[in-house]
Amino acid sequence: MEITIDGKPADIVLEKEKTIGELLGGIGDWLAGSGYSLSGLSINGGLINAASINDVFDRPLEGIKVLDIRTTGLPLLMAEALVDIQHDITAYGNASFEDQRRIQREWEESPVASFLAERIPDIFDHISRSFRGEGLAASSLAALVDERLRELRDPRLELSGLEGLVEATAKRLEDLPLDIQTGKDSRAAETVQLFSNIAEKLFRLFSLLRLEGIITDTIIIDTVPFSAFIDDFSAALKELLAAYEVKDAVLVGDLAEYELAPRLRTFYSAIKTPTAA
Repeated sequence: MEITIDGKPADIVLEKEKTIGELLGGIGDWLAGSGYSLSGLSINGGLINAASINDVFDRPLEGIKVLDIRTTGLPLLMAEALVDIQHDITAYGNASFEDQRRIQREWEESPVASFLAERIPDIFDHISRSFRGEGLAASSLAALVDERLRELRDPRLELSGLEGLVEATAKRLEDLPLDIQTGKDSRAAETVQLFSNIAEKLFRLFSLLRLEGIITDTIIIDTVPFSAFIDDFSAALKELLAAYEVKDAVLVGDLAEYELAPRLRTFYSAIKTPTAA
């Protein structure tokens, strides 16, 4: 049997696989790690689309002469899923109570919901909660989806527009110890939330730029490999949130001013103009 991926010969050696499902199980994990997802099959020239793939999972590999595995980049699939949900959000915002419950049920049973639950779980959670009347209003939910679409469609453009916000957030982190000491609890809470949001956004953009090959695993951030820098950044962020939860003002202040503010600036600069080793 000849196996190709998007029409190109694939170096795949069959071991114990007997069915299409067994073969695709291993390939799916490999594709996900490469930033792609299975989007269809061609069996001896006959096209099987993504919606019908489950119907051929039990088909024996024996007798298949040519199996072409069709793939699509994950960012494109995620963008398509978000565009799809935009229509549901608009309909939900304009619907009567009875129609809102119908939209909720149809959404929960849809392939798009399953895909988002796996690939963009925080958006899935926001949509599910909003459709149950417990989360964001439809207009706020639509704005959040629009932001994610901008990230997926052009991560470099989205990144380039963040410089002012990154610098403003870093300055607020440096002011956080004083805010806590002077009882400005509301501003302090706002700063922690703002930093958490911008850090998560930078991590998302970083991942998308890696998928596009703009940033590679050889990137150096602040003289250390990216993996070590990000591990330290993530650990400091978690420590800040934990310290804030227990109201450890001294630790929050030290982490914000001396650890996270400079790392935020450094991380942004590094992914905006990456340097490889």
